[in-house]
Amino acid sequence: MAINGIMTLRYRVGDLVTCGRFFDDFGLTRADCTDEVIAYGLDEGSSIELHGPQNSLPSGAIQGNGVHEVVWGVSSAEALNRLADDLARDHELREAPDGSMRFIPPFGIPMALKIFTRKAVAFSPEPVNAPGHVVRLNTHRKWRKRARPKVLQHVVFQTPDFEAATAFMRDRLGFRITDIQDGFGMYLRAPGTINHHNLLLLNANASLPGCDGKTRFHHANFGVEDLDEIMLGANHMQRCGWEPSHVGLGRHRIDSSLFYYLPCPAGGEAEYGADPDFVDDSWVPRRWTLPLFGYAHFTHNLPHFLMHAPEWRYEYADPAG
Repeated sequence: MAINGIMTLRYRVGDLVTCGRFFDDFGLTRADCTDEVIAYGLDEGSSIELHGPQNSLPSGAIQGNGVHEVVWGVSSAEALNRLADDLARDHELREAPDGSMRFIPPFGIPMALKIFTRKAVAFSPEPVNAPGHVVRLNTHRKWRKRARPKVLQHVVFQTPDFEAATAFMRDRLGFRITDIQDGFGMYLRAPGTINHHNLLLLNANASLPGCDGKTRFHHANFGVEDLDEIMLGANHMQRCGWEPSHVGLGRHRIDSSLFYYLPCPAGGEAEYGADPDFVDDSWVPRRWTLPLFGYAHFTHNLPHFLMHAPEWRYEYADPAG
């Protein structure tokens, strides 16, 4: 089964205290805290780490703050050894004190591999009523106080070499291409998961806000249960004084996921996500020849680039890549 998703995201940050307060308010639980590192654990066993200015994260091509190393979970020692032996042919591998195998692929986004057993998580979204389809009778929806993300669903980077980076992730680490947005980006699923994507590689030269031709961290997606939990999180963050999303609540068309992006002082954005598509190896990749059609089914605050409704169009891609 090999790589089974994101185990740890390691952030390089400037202001450790402010970034820690952000993720406290965001709903994560601190697992460890020192003068230089704050770590947060999620229910599935994954984690994020905030590393202060004197950090020892590996160097790479990434510009600015944000995630500077992705630790991919691996299902077994055998799978880890197989991947490490292959990478060692043309990469420098370094074993970290925690046992992870660190390397920097040609496109410059530092990565590591480590044995990881993901824990099962329990979600129980409320049944949805509609006229003529009543599944919740004499029962109100559950009441919550806070959003509490339980899983790390995906991470996104922009890179000028997004197509070559995709080929590396597919050919050397076994990732599957799930969807392609022409000229925009590639959605990739780790072979040991059914997430629509664990990694999105954006075209750093796309005509989109923030795309300046450089390799940068874009955002990470933290999975919550449903729409209610997303908006509880959004409201709580605004009450705590954090800048709200410029786009607001929305639903992507390309993976069906509800989203709410928040500007993050640790770099890029932090996303609450719910109700995504799940796929397996029988999935046939799609090519979205009109990228903006794939971007969103709807958004609450309509951005300028979606002011004119895009034409409905996509096609199935060659599963061989």
